Amino acid sequence: MWIIWAIMAAISAALVTVLTKAGLKKVDSSLAFAIQSVLIFCITWGVVTWQGTFGGIKEIEAKAWILLLLAGLATTLSTLFSFKALSIGQASYVTTIERSSVVVAILLSVLFLKEKITWQLVVGAVLIISGAVLIALSDTGK
Repeated sequence: MWIIWAIMAAISAALVTVLTKAGLKKVDSSLAFAIQSVLIFCITWGVVTWQGTFGGIKEIEAKAWILLLLAGLATTLSTLFSFKALSIGQASYVTTIERSSVVVAILLSVLFLKEKITWQLVVGAVLIISGAVLIALSDTGK
């Protein structure tokens, strides 16, 4: 079942990129993210309320709070950087470079989460980086 959720996340991320790029015309990238953040806030807390999981907030341990807040900071920075890149670059190029974060996530997962490294992960990571470099170098500056 995880793969279906992952595919839906990929499709949603693609829509975010295209819709954001289209919406950034004559709008500051930080302002655009702030506008989207209000909706993100409302929807996610609405889902938590609807699911009835709000009470679980009291059971979150301090270490989990710290990690989740740091992840929230990283999410915010990533999105601000992405929006800025989209405001001045082509969506197809920006997304390709941005999504090479998969390789960084693989490395961090192996180092910090002790996930197993396989030849498939290595080959996949090399292909991702190769594709990102190829696309980045093909940018004609338009």
